[in-house]
Amino acid sequence: MTVPEDPADNAAGPADEGGEAPCYAHLFEGDNAVSDAVFAQLARELADPLIIADGEGTITFWNGAAERVLGWPAAEAIGATLDVIIPERLRDRHWDGYRKTMATGDTQYAGRLLEVPAQHRDGRTLSVAFTVTLLTRAGESKPFAIAAVLRDDTARWQERRELRAELNKLKQESGPQSG
Repeated sequence: MTVPEDPADNAAGPADEGGEAPCYAHLFEGDNAVSDAVFAQLARELADPLIIADGEGTITFWNGAAERVLGWPAAEAIGATLDVIIPERLRDRHWDGYRKTMATGDTQYAGRLLEVPAQHRDGRTLSVAFTVTLLTRAGESKPFAIAAVLRDDTARWQERRELRAELNKLKQESGPQSG
């Protein structure tokens, strides 16, 4: 087996130029297959929160990172609805979309990074960035659950907000541009 070239060693150009992604198919085949136990360990130990909710929006999985970031112990989060992390003002819109997605198996958010407010157990608002994956059983098109991997993006969101405010202030101070 050959080791892919390290892009950092490529002095000819930037490392983010693209190209073919490395193939990881060997991880799922033959003697090298990663076991279900390893994937379960990965889910539990991810550095980012992983949350899985069933068709009704009841939390069925909540890893240690979710405990750390959102403040709810798994023992309290599992069995509760996603309302524990959805700010009240956003719940109606969330549940309308959630029910539609579960009924149809379609979501406009698959494969996209979403940024929304979330609520910590202590009541403070966090800004989170996350992706969703619809979980389906073999041969079925409608999901039985939705998984989300999220990240606390509050500091970065606040930084962007401050930069926008500073930019607006500078634009106002400079007056109308002639051109």
